[in-house]
Amino acid sequence: MLKTSKILLLAFSVVLVLGTFLGANASGVNAATTNDDDGAYRQINVYSEVLRHIQTDYVEEPNIGRVTNGALRGLLESLDAESSYLTPAEYKIYKTDKPGRAQVGINVSKRFQYATVVSVVPGSPADKANLADGDIIEAIGPQDTRELSLAMIQLLLQGQPGSQLTLSVVRPRKSDPDKVVLTRTLVAEPAVAETMYENSTILYLKPAVLDHDHVQQVEAKLKAMGKNGNKKVLLDLRDVAAGDMTEATRLANFFLKGGTIAMLEGQKFPKQTFTADPSKAIVPANTPVVLLVNRGTAGPAEIVAGALLDDKRADLVGERSFGEGAQQKTFELPDGAALILSIAKYESPSGKKFEDEGVTPGVLVASSANDEDTPDDEDQPAVNAGAAPVAPAAKPAVAVDEQLSKALDLLKSKAA
Repeated sequence: MLKTSKILLLAFSVVLVLGTFLGANASGVNAATTNDDDGAYRQINVYSEVLRHIQTDYVEEPNIGRVTNGALRGLLESLDAESSYLTPAEYKIYKTDKPGRAQVGINVSKRFQYATVVSVVPGSPADKANLADGDIIEAIGPQDTRELSLAMIQLLLQGQPGSQLTLSVVRPRKSDPDKVVLTRTLVAEPAVAETMYENSTILYLKPAVLDHDHVQQVEAKLKAMGKNGNKKVLLDLRDVAAGDMTEATRLANFFLKGGTIAMLEGQKFPKQTFTADPSKAIVPANTPVVLLVNRGTAGPAEIVAGALLDDKRADLVGERSFGEGAQQKTFELPDGAALILSIAKYESPSGKKFEDEGVTPGVLVASSANDEDTPDDEDQPAVNAGAAPVAPAAKPAVAVDEQLSKALDLLKSKAA
């Protein structure tokens, strides 16, 4: 293909994505929006100039397809971790994917351009291999996760029961990646854990996921509170990152007799406000409640934490949550590719977007598992792609759960 034709192809791809963002229908667009659109389209000249230099002046003739895909993927990921660009081949795989396949028990997102472990399912292959929230997945098999969209990363983690999955994992304060081999299995989420503290006056509940079954289990245990003599509730949402937003609002409603639970809003997405139904409240308004959250608390669990914090229904103890909560829509492109685009974000009652800010507890307590070893959001982790395989690091022994201890002390000080 002639060089000029290649440049035009790449420029067309950028124009195509920009056109999807800016929209094809101009009805109802005001002058300010028109100016913004004009500015965006003017940027195409800049992109074309950059592409021309890449094509004519780069040290060697570039792979135009790879450059195009990288540019489009970067454009989407600059918005948020959940927005993705899928090539025609990737989108074909994405459409034919069947839910319920075997997994290794990892909830992932993208941070620092790499796949990042948000939380690990207890008892799963990932848990047994000592993977933990904050670990960076540098590669899945031979594929660098910087070059994969979140949607494709999630697909690659799945597979047939019994099949093996090789991960290159960068752990906190280690520059050399560990080679971790996991066997995919049908991961079963554990039932809601229940413990009685302080002569059975404190009911401790820990769901692993906020789906219908687990929220039902929480509901049954909360309804049995009075019979068991419990007068206070400790809800542990640490490392809870999976589930359903509808079930999350239902769980929050168990503690609220009124008020806003969450909101969902986007540029062209009609604002939705989820309010508490008094008839669905279970826990009496005078019952002291404490929630435990950490950096593995994400998505549906953040809905619950944000609602109870903003409505002053519970005290939060632990660390700032991960920050996730958007609704996606898939846009198919003429060449068979697709965009998975966040069109609306969930907000707490006070208007804070979970995707942008997470939930910060009023009582901050670092994780006992050496929290200072985790890189800050602004820091790029050191990754050495050529490092020799090493044995997976063992989790440090944790004698005392400082976050749990603080939460219990806080509840003990409250009058029932």
